[in-house]
Amino acid sequence: MEYFESLLGPAWPVVWTLAKIIAIVLPLMIGVAYLTLAERKVIGYMQVRLGPNRVSFFGIRWLRGWGQPIADGLKLLTKEIIIPTGANKFLFILAPILSIMPALAAWAVVPFDPNLVLANVDAGLLYVLAITSMGVYGVIIAGWASNSKYAFLGSLRSAAQIVSYEIAMGFALVGVLMMAHSLNLVEIVKQQQGSYGLFSWNWVPLFPMFLVYLISGVAETNRAPFDVAEGESEIVAGFHVEYSGMAFAVFFLAEYANMILVSTLCATMFLGGWLSPVPFLPDSFLWLLAKVAFVLFLFLWFRATFPRYRYDQIMRLGWKVFIPVTLVWLIVIGGWMLTPYWLWG
Repeated sequence: MEYFESLLGPAWPVVWTLAKIIAIVLPLMIGVAYLTLAERKVIGYMQVRLGPNRVSFFGIRWLRGWGQPIADGLKLLTKEIIIPTGANKFLFILAPILSIMPALAAWAVVPFDPNLVLANVDAGLLYVLAITSMGVYGVIIAGWASNSKYAFLGSLRSAAQIVSYEIAMGFALVGVLMMAHSLNLVEIVKQQQGSYGLFSWNWVPLFPMFLVYLISGVAETNRAPFDVAEGESEIVAGFHVEYSGMAFAVFFLAEYANMILVSTLCATMFLGGWLSPVPFLPDSFLWLLAKVAFVLFLFLWFRATFPRYRYDQIMRLGWKVFIPVTLVWLIVIGGWMLTPYWLWG
């Protein structure tokens, strides 16, 4: 490390930061690609189907199906991007970028272990809330710039859904902030360390918040059963109905990248991050991967089993159920935290 630092001189901090960004983004993009394969395999298993089992690497039998994400990506790369007549070309191309940018930028403060984080800032939780809330702009701009009433109507429905569930997610994270007394994500994980293993994590005292955050994450990423913006029987394909080729693919990259981000944040703030579930096993980055995989499996399970909600049911759940539940539980947590002072202070 010292050799490269002396070789590059003043440029070393920039090069080292870029290397760390690539080390985060490259595995994330590979994970996004193979999450699509995992989704098709899991849903196929649940519905007693085979799923992708043809495209292989170099004809290797036991890798059949593993080449499907690569084949899908190459197919979309060769498709023409068609911009509708009357569309705002600049905003039409900008919208997919605005959708995927927050899903990638939020990883800057996500800790993988106590020393493995790109930017260990004190306001990490606030940064995550701020940057992820920008994704709604990509949805609105995509619908408006397409010059299509179908796309515009789908973007309005999707934006209203995202904003509604972001409020509930924000309140759920306030409970985490109250427990940890910190906005730093590393400190939030360390606060969950205890002699009871997984029963020391935040999901025990914040179980209603954990459920609200998880289900709101499903809704905010427009995943089934909350995918009314893409309800083919109601509104064709929602806000991205006019998109094709890689512009269309970027929206789905953003959706799956957001799924991984929400799962990682859920594992970090409620499931102990890299902490071991049993006290006698060492903490490791592999525990974080296992927890993220578990939450992602729930995303896929929901899609395979739940029917799509009506739009009025979705909005009622967000405004009349989740927000009151989180507010009540914040009062409960606050009272519980003050109880020792009333008894002995």
